Amino acid sequence: MATDTLFAKIARGEIPSQKVWEDDRHFAFLDIRPMAPGHTLVIPKDVFDPLWEMPEERYTAYMKAVRTVAQLLKTRTGCSRVVSVVLGYEVPHAHVHLIPTNSMADVPHLVAGKPADPAELAKVAARLRGEA
Repeated sequence: MATDTLFAKIARGEIPSQKVWEDDRHFAFLDIRPMAPGHTLVIPKDVFDPLWEMPEERYTAYMKAVRTVAQLLKTRTGCSRVVSVVLGYEVPHAHVHLIPTNSMADVPHLVAGKPADPAELAKVAARLRGEA
């Protein structure tokens, strides 16, 4: 696994960023393509990719850091809700997007899906349950 990702360089201070919060194992900084003012990325300083393969203890500590930053954003921006998004394709380094919002209109790209056919949903659900 690569250990010299763009985000690792940001966490080490080799690439400039607007730091929002940091502890010994996590780093939070403003996204350079924000969906809203205060759009923040929270990363572990160690490289894990994908997020879901992170060891359980590290994942739990990471999610606590994400929650800490989300609470900070809500308090300091005065937003109604902080939306969290895990995409995982942009940079091969686990990261969670935290986006301060006041309504669904603040995150139009996340609500762009179309209504699904109920029969198709039933097939997918059966496959995911291991029944098909």
